[in-house]
Amino acid sequence: MLTDRGSKYAVTGAQAASREEVDAVLAELKTDRAYAKATHNTWAAVLPAGGLKADDGESGAGMVILRMMEREGLKDHVIIVTRWYGGKKLGGDRFRRVQDAVRAYLDHLNGKSA
Repeated sequence: MLTDRGSKYAVTGAQAASREEVDAVLAELKTDRAYAKATHNTWAAVLPAGGLKADDGESGAGMVILRMMEREGLKDHVIIVTRWYGGKKLGGDRFRRVQDAVRAYLDHLNGKSA
């Protein structure tokens, strides 16, 4: 979990080869009350039919995730970055925290330690 000025970020991901599988991963994540009540659950997926993304109110965050996944060559996968708002606006730093979360996830997938 990352923190910045009271906001907390978590990252989750899973294999997903269709929009239905992405929706199932999101639904499963939101069975955890903490994630269901989060301020934002932004996500992106690279599927055989192309890239998908959703900002969930965190404008531009889905594209940040999608671009990182595409650069990494990650396919048939969804990555979700969850933010619990801490009371202070982060401005452009919110994108850096999204990048930090996605980088940590990708490093974990690739067996790199933080």
